[in-house]
Amino acid sequence: MPPTPELAETPPDAPGLAPPPLPRPARAAGERPPLGLWSLSLVLAALFAVPFGYLVVRSAGLGGDLWETLTSERTLAPLVRSLTLATAVTVTAAAIGTATAWIAVRTDVPLRAVWRVLLPLPLVIPSFVGAAALLAAFAPGGLVAELVEPLGVDQLPRVDGFAGAFVVLSLLTYPYVFLPVAARLAQLPPSLEESARLLGSRPVAVFRTVVLPQCQGAIWAGGLLVFLYTLSDFGAVQLMRYDAITRRIYSARLADRATSLTLGLVLALLALVVVVAERAVGRRRLVSEAAGGRRALRVALGRWKAPATAVVSLVVGLALLVPVAVLAYWAQRGLRLGGNAAGPLAGDPGRLGELAFNTASVSVATAVVAIAVVLPLAFLTVRYRTVVGAATNAVVVAGFALPGLVIALALVVLALQVPSGLGLYQSFPLLVFAYVTHFGAQGMRAAQVAVGGVPRRLDDAARTLGASRLRRLRTVDLPLMLPGLLAGAGIVLLSTMKELPATLLLAPLGFQTLATRVWGATEDGFLADASLAALTLVVLSGVLTWLLVIRRAEATT
Repeated sequence: MPPTPELAETPPDAPGLAPPPLPRPARAAGERPPLGLWSLSLVLAALFAVPFGYLVVRSAGLGGDLWETLTSERTLAPLVRSLTLATAVTVTAAAIGTATAWIAVRTDVPLRAVWRVLLPLPLVIPSFVGAAALLAAFAPGGLVAELVEPLGVDQLPRVDGFAGAFVVLSLLTYPYVFLPVAARLAQLPPSLEESARLLGSRPVAVFRTVVLPQCQGAIWAGGLLVFLYTLSDFGAVQLMRYDAITRRIYSARLADRATSLTLGLVLALLALVVVVAERAVGRRRLVSEAAGGRRALRVALGRWKAPATAVVSLVVGLALLVPVAVLAYWAQRGLRLGGNAAGPLAGDPGRLGELAFNTASVSVATAVVAIAVVLPLAFLTVRYRTVVGAATNAVVVAGFALPGLVIALALVVLALQVPSGLGLYQSFPLLVFAYVTHFGAQGMRAAQVAVGGVPRRLDDAARTLGASRLRRLRTVDLPLMLPGLLAGAGIVLLSTMKELPATLLLAPLGFQTLATRVWGATEDGFLADASLAALTLVVLSGVLTWLLVIRRAEATT
């Protein structure tokens, strides 16, 4: 959501999509790649292009109905609602992420090392888990009702709709801005601010005229990721009953397939536009960055120390501690009441092991397949400067830009049209294929850096000694690339664990993961069951996020 310094700035649910700078130069432009590598890369790129290509073909097949569908109220209304939500969440998350990053990195706020660890941790909470926690908190008999009952409050406000989706997504997406802004602030040389202060500028003016412009690229890059995430979110808007475009796609997938496919194409095109914008901003940011010199300047807050501490405490409390507390409250309540009253999972907690095993097995399988698939593409893009290499990289990146719901929808419709004897629909291979198509770009970035880190002289020496290409790969390249490949596989694994819409549409019958159990239990009103599964998912995601993202981000800052 996936690690090298470039990857560490970007959370695994939505990594930056600009190709990473490669640690060593590619081979000369005139050198041709082996025919086998060239052919295999074309085949793999074609597979990554299947969902988007199918959407285009099917939408074009609508003929005159396509324009009517695009301009109809059932298309424009949910699109406007999605854009409104995405804009509001992006502005809010950018403000929260920038403010908390500055407090945690550039000030003498108490416990600043603790805040730098806790502030990115909402990454471990998927949007549908956050939405389930908010609904559970305000449900009858929930934690909020229990707290306000002594005050004589017997009716709680509604938390669904736009307001609920906005609160959940804003609190869970601000780390997309926090991480790159914190990294940028840690790199800023103190001489910039010291010079401004010597010229008589007040602290607020220094922040506005010096610090903020230097962080503008990081803020925009993180904000664009937030916008993309919110635009493609399905879990939070569905649970909150906010009629966004993803919810309309899901509801129309069976009864009105033409509308569903057209809406999917619109969402895919919007996502690709955001990706192009993110890459453009990323290039401008690299040009504007100044090299860090001495240790980053630390601003003395003085009388503002208490308010700053209150701000970061409130953000961490609302985004992390409160959701976990609500889930823990309902989980212990369900375990106390038992299965008849709270749900089947509360009556038999041992089933959590089965759900965790299913989640882990499909995630590990996806991670292994993803790295195996993108490794040839990484070789082509890093070691040879070819048009084919650039095109395959763009196709893989575009696969990540497509929302998981859109990929799943395209594959569902496609699978239903092939002969039933092939057994593609609701099969494990099709589910893994959807995951790999969606998250392959995360593994691609790590694989590119891993391939680029192998010294060319070692490969040349092995060739001189008569080692075949396959033997060089097995004895020289793979051992040196293994740490980077494992890091990329870990990020793909983490993202797969939290994926919801593709699992809902493509999972084999009877195959449940922690994510689908949270979803189903919340929809059925079994909040204790949902909380048990959600807590398990949060713990697993938290461990992986700490190991693969936050710890490495701390190392770079």
